[in-house]
Amino acid sequence: MDTIFALASGQGRSGVAVVRISGSLAFEVAQKLGGHVPDSHRFALRTLRDLDGAILDQALVLPFRSPKSFTGEDVVELHLHGSIAVANAVQSCLLNLDGVRVAEAGEFTRRALENGKLDLTQIEGLADLIDAETEVQRVQAQRVLTGKLTQKVEDWRAALIRAAALIEATIDFADEDVPTDVMPEVDQLLRSVEKDLKTEIAGSAIAERVRSGFEVAIVGAPNVGKSTLLNALANRQAAITSKYAGTTRDVIEVRMDLKGLPVTLLDTAGIRESDDEVEQVGVERAIQRAEDADLRIFLVEDGSDVPIPARPGDVVRKPKADLREVSDFAISGLTGQGLSELIDEVRETLSQRAAKSSLAIRERHRLAMEKALQHVFKAREQLDNVATTEDMLAEDLRHVVRGLEVLIGRVDVENLLDEIFSSFCIGK
Repeated sequence: MDTIFALASGQGRSGVAVVRISGSLAFEVAQKLGGHVPDSHRFALRTLRDLDGAILDQALVLPFRSPKSFTGEDVVELHLHGSIAVANAVQSCLLNLDGVRVAEAGEFTRRALENGKLDLTQIEGLADLIDAETEVQRVQAQRVLTGKLTQKVEDWRAALIRAAALIEATIDFADEDVPTDVMPEVDQLLRSVEKDLKTEIAGSAIAERVRSGFEVAIVGAPNVGKSTLLNALANRQAAITSKYAGTTRDVIEVRMDLKGLPVTLLDTAGIRESDDEVEQVGVERAIQRAEDADLRIFLVEDGSDVPIPARPGDVVRKPKADLREVSDFAISGLTGQGLSELIDEVRETLSQRAAKSSLAIRERHRLAMEKALQHVFKAREQLDNVATTEDMLAEDLRHVVRGLEVLIGRVDVENLLDEIFSSFCIGK
């Protein structure tokens, strides 16, 4: 494979710029630029020179011998001064060397997959870690990157292989007396895997929400202060406010970090009957988005009902607390009264839900587990069917194992790789 290089740190001026080189020529390339390369996993300060001997920069050189590197290949990192010109000059010099080329998007990580350093779920965890905007997203991505989902899959796979081995034994020794009835142990192993799969699938919807962000809709009648509340929560003028009812016609979205939780706030049109065709479209959209949201904040005047049915966890507040003599359960986006209590309540509700999330953070994970679970159900049905042959049962177990191998990327993943790695930057 070609030796590849790329700027692994962020584009633009910075304190330090890191150029990563990976491949069989990595140490040879580093030697051409900076002379003697230090021993693996040690570092040294070197003066880098171009092919004509002109000084490029003084750099910290960090070598990693195969297979003890991120990609599993020989890797050298050049830690340069973070000047755009310095980084460009070093990369231009590398381009003039034979057998060396610029890495494609995600190519370092792809080589890590191909060399067995990471599996597919860990790579997806790495992609999510790079994109993480909040603390909860970071923690969730780290759990997957460090292999916790992989370990679960390996445990399930080991149990299934044990069950399959027991079944195969009855096939191989069909003409002989098998010392014990293996079916009770097979049934116990399948029940254990079934229980775990159900738990992970149940928590996958919340895990996907943590990854993409919870949606919180602000809902109420026209002119109750929804847009003012949105602006207060976002700490900026995200929505137009007016004393005239019906100002908001479409759903306004604001993404924010709510004390570590990724949240998209939705300011919806005031819900009421209207002869205005455009406003009515806005009301219909408001109702739909509010029904699809994870949580709703209802602003409701005294004596009025919530405009759509409330669900457990929804928050109900009286609007415009600054204009009330009694401000219990009231809030004001204008003065901030009751704002911190509202934020705490919303965060507590969403945090409790996030705590139930599973390690299956993507739809692909959930679908693979659901397919595996279907085959577990089928295998258990076969156990209770007196007409079932051991061959039929063993085949169902093989389908379950294959489904789990698809999940971690051991088989049938080529069609996924281009899509996954396209989300990575060039230096990763």
